[in-house]
Amino acid sequence: MPQWETYLTDHAAAYQEELLEFLRIPSVSALPDHAEDVRRAGEWVERRLTEAGIEGVRMLETGGHPVVYGEWLHAAGKPTLLIYGHFDTQPADPLALWNNPPFEPVIRDERVYARGASDDKGNMLVPILAVEAMLKTAGTLPINLKFLFEGQEEIGSPQLPAFLAEHRELFACDLVISADGGQHDEEQPSINVACKGLSGVQIDVRGAHADLHSGVFGGAVANPIHALVHLLDSMRSPEGKILVEGFYDAVVPLTDADRAHIAAVPFDEAAYAASLGVAVLVGEPGYSPAEQLGARPTLEVNGIWGGFQGAGTKTVLPSEAHAKITCRLVPNQDPAAIADLLAAHVQRHITSGVTATVSRLPGQAKPYAIPADHWGNQAAAEVLEEVYGKAPYYTRTGGSIPVCELFQEHLGAYTVSYGFGLMDEQIHAPNEFYRLASFARGRVAYCKLLAHLGAR
Repeated sequence: MPQWETYLTDHAAAYQEELLEFLRIPSVSALPDHAEDVRRAGEWVERRLTEAGIEGVRMLETGGHPVVYGEWLHAAGKPTLLIYGHFDTQPADPLALWNNPPFEPVIRDERVYARGASDDKGNMLVPILAVEAMLKTAGTLPINLKFLFEGQEEIGSPQLPAFLAEHRELFACDLVISADGGQHDEEQPSINVACKGLSGVQIDVRGAHADLHSGVFGGAVANPIHALVHLLDSMRSPEGKILVEGFYDAVVPLTDADRAHIAAVPFDEAAYAASLGVAVLVGEPGYSPAEQLGARPTLEVNGIWGGFQGAGTKTVLPSEAHAKITCRLVPNQDPAAIADLLAAHVQRHITSGVTATVSRLPGQAKPYAIPADHWGNQAAAEVLEEVYGKAPYYTRTGGSIPVCELFQEHLGAYTVSYGFGLMDEQIHAPNEFYRLASFARGRVAYCKLLAHLGAR
């Protein structure tokens, strides 16, 4: 058994107590009242990195919630890894649905329940403890390391693009390892190789200068709701193909290897539909549901409103109608270009008698993908197979992780997803939890990964 593994075993109880201490800090980045708590969590991370033996540890200002940096750069001739995670959390509402106060962690059935337990405090603490074990036992590391732990991930990292652009030399690296992620399940490892981007717009359709009596004016004056419904219907076929001109032009086609990786992940279509309370799954023709979920772009109406919404009848011809649309994007699609295509489509298909404006919604993100056979993924796959006894699945997520694309844009480095949370751990929901078994397994897996990468 390596010395670091003995060290991890000997300190397991202390590490568990430290995790509980970390989780007690209500570092909710979305709520201004908790801004000082976010900073306090950053100070906790600062102290913990220093205790682990990391050098140059400091808090860096971003104009919003801070970033914590640290480094260990004494492995001559070896690559430099940047380990990423975040110490902010989602709000805990609704509080009434929690079985314990969200920032008073409790352990039940070998799980720690608290807001941020899985996303991402438990996961981001893991590499710090792994590095400590290697430094305290060997006095050295097999590879160069830098750390970037941020306090604004849960609000979309609004200051991080400009921050990274300004500090690209400080964070320069050969590869990013993200502790903000998870595995397929308790027995099956996985490596995420792609996540979708995001582009959103609001459509505002206007007709007459005010709401009108539908009996007096109906039939002669255009109804903005009818016009909006027509617009929305023109954007997708009944089967689910997106009909906006140029929408698919930049999409990188799935290769046979891509489709094989997706097909290798078990997916029970009937069980999945039943779990959601729907009769069948629908989507773009020519693609399996798993491909649609992880690897094909989408266009969804997220909200629509206009006219009378109360009980009973009000015979009104509304003067305006509105809708919000978001598109999840796949590699090579650009959020700004997609918003422009949507705006052009609206102007081509707007009916007479009304006007329409299209405005971009905040929170746009570029899609991200890393080649499955990238050397960082190869190393992670070999270690995960050793730890779990099974080769990992290569997965894709329909959600957006903007920071991965930011690292690629500003640092020229790919990001390997290497977290140990699981999908059922109620992240962003009441009663979030993290398995203590994952907390322990992750520490071992990080030590093995650093050793593996140092030996390449």
